[in-house]
Amino acid sequence: MAADWNQQIIEEFRANGGKVGGPFEGATLLLLTTTGAKSGERRVSPVAYLRDGDRLVIIASYAGSPKNPAWYHNLKANPEVTVEIGTETHQAVATEVTGAERDRLYAAMVEVMPGFAEYQEKTTRVIPVITLKLTD
Repeated sequence: MAADWNQQIIEEFRANGGKVGGPFEGATLLLLTTTGAKSGERRVSPVAYLRDGDRLVIIASYAGSPKNPAWYHNLKANPEVTVEIGTETHQAVATEVTGAERDRLYAAMVEVMPGFAEYQEKTTRVIPVITLKLTD
């Protein structure tokens, strides 16, 4: 079911230059393409993001699930990713941030998308924060 849901968002994103409606209307979304850690297959996931200087910041919240999303495991195994923002496609390198920097960036995401505060409350895991540095 999640795959169908994501596929609808991906299609809407690509058809409308990066804009989507429904629960993500007005949100800053990107499409993250990772390489499967086990399968080696390319996987596309819609992900909320914010900018931090020249980096993009994404959160592996999985809506507060007790486990990390599949894309997180994929980029840990293969940190070279493709990012679609609006109508542009870029190559990027993913890096997980920890400690005070992680906390600062998570708080910044909560400011623009308050739902992320609920996600952290719903789980006992520390939700990973990833930065994406464009390489092209």
